Amino acid sequence: MNDHYFSARPGSADERRTVRFRAYGREYELTSSTGVFSGERLDLGTSVLFREAPPPRGAGTYLDLGCGYGPIACVLATEAPEATVWAVDVNTRALELTRTNAAALGLAVRLHVGLPDEVPPDLRFDQIWSNPPVRIGKAALHDLLATWLSRLTDDGEAWLVVGKNRGADPLQRWLNEQDWVVGRGMRATRHASAKGFRVLAVRRS
Repeated sequence: MNDHYFSARPGSADERRTVRFRAYGREYELTSSTGVFSGERLDLGTSVLFREAPPPRGAGTYLDLGCGYGPIACVLATEAPEATVWAVDVNTRALELTRTNAAALGLAVRLHVGLPDEVPPDLRFDQIWSNPPVRIGKAALHDLLATWLSRLTDDGEAWLVVGKNRGADPLQRWLNEQDWVVGRGMRATRHASAKGFRVLAVRRS
């Protein structure tokens, strides 16, 4: 059976492996598996995000949108020890792995893992970080981002990493046409460009 990383229930064998990477001066060792996004190594886009986006700081509520096995969520919770972090995905194996990694790092109390509809509907986020699932298609991606980025607090910010050849520049333009961005005094800007990826920041101008 051919699984996509956005499959709800991967049908492939659950073959666990260890992924090691460095972010913001710390070494991480997480458990991954088949059937999830970039299960063999930290993907290049997320690596670029960690190198180019400023380290998360302060209290508040953070979201890792499309968490996979949890590298972004675990880094957020580690770097911002006063924050509460939510990690969401549609892939149940990815959610299980994120819970496993959060527990191994002692983050389970502050790192909440679940399906999108398990997040309280009135919850707002001070920071949203994502390597968004562009392979779900443009319409579905736009719907996903509209749903979640519109839940930023007034002073919140989002950090997205998107491949240039996967539509990063058109996505930036689209974001800047949305009422839930410009109507709140926000703007999507290109924060950095590296290794064929754009790091986009969505925040107050």
